[in-house]
Amino acid sequence: MIDEPLIFVEVALMNAIPSAIAPVLATARVPLPANEARTAVFYSISNAQKGLAGVSFGHFLIKQVAEELKRELPRLDSFVTLSPVPGFAAWLTRERSDATSSVLNDEDRRLLAPLDESEWHQDSASREMVDRALPSLAAHYLLRAKTSRGQPLDPVARFHLGNGARLERLDPGGDKSARALAQSFGLMVNYLYALDDIEANHEAYANKGEVVASSAVRRLLRNRASVPALPVPRGRHERVSLSRWTATGGTG
Repeated sequence: MIDEPLIFVEVALMNAIPSAIAPVLATARVPLPANEARTAVFYSISNAQKGLAGVSFGHFLIKQVAEELKRELPRLDSFVTLSPVPGFAAWLTRERSDATSSVLNDEDRRLLAPLDESEWHQDSASREMVDRALPSLAAHYLLRAKTSRGQPLDPVARFHLGNGARLERLDPGGDKSARALAQSFGLMVNYLYALDDIEANHEAYANKGEVVASSAVRRLLRNRASVPALPVPRGRHERVSLSRWTATGGTG
């Protein structure tokens, strides 16, 4: 399979960490010259061969991409993802249906009540209520909810943590597509790849099952007794340029 693409990573070159997917993919965005970019955002990772579905390429994949980008664009100083949280909605729905759940408090249940309406996301007040409750609950889901093998429930979290990333930020309302609303009520996540910390983060996860997370995410977990304030929305006109990094059979 010499020179046959095995996997490709789609990258947005930006000047800040994005909190939503729409500005990244907007056709009317203002192009950002690649040499002015400070942040590389990995927003899609796909196997190019059907036979490779579900095959891991090891924990060096993202590190290799980041290092190659850094060589090409030395001004880059942040390498992050904008990732879905595919298991979050199902987990939270189970918790809401459990009257004895120790995860949800009365205020959580009040704020999440709009989820019982099929069109909750079309009402601004309902969206605000739900988005206010989601970050601290997502922090619990990603940091505390485990499989029977002691791994995070979320498959995307397992992939990025296994690659040495740090759980950096939670973004309510990051994706308003029907699929994202069904999977995570619109919540997205930024995982940060700090080049100097990737190996240590990977070892902590692989050997101890530790989820390395930013202090901001851990504060959400510590403050579960209270509901966090809504995050300050980022500007709507983030400048971005898109590129694609491809691994081929000839690279080993």
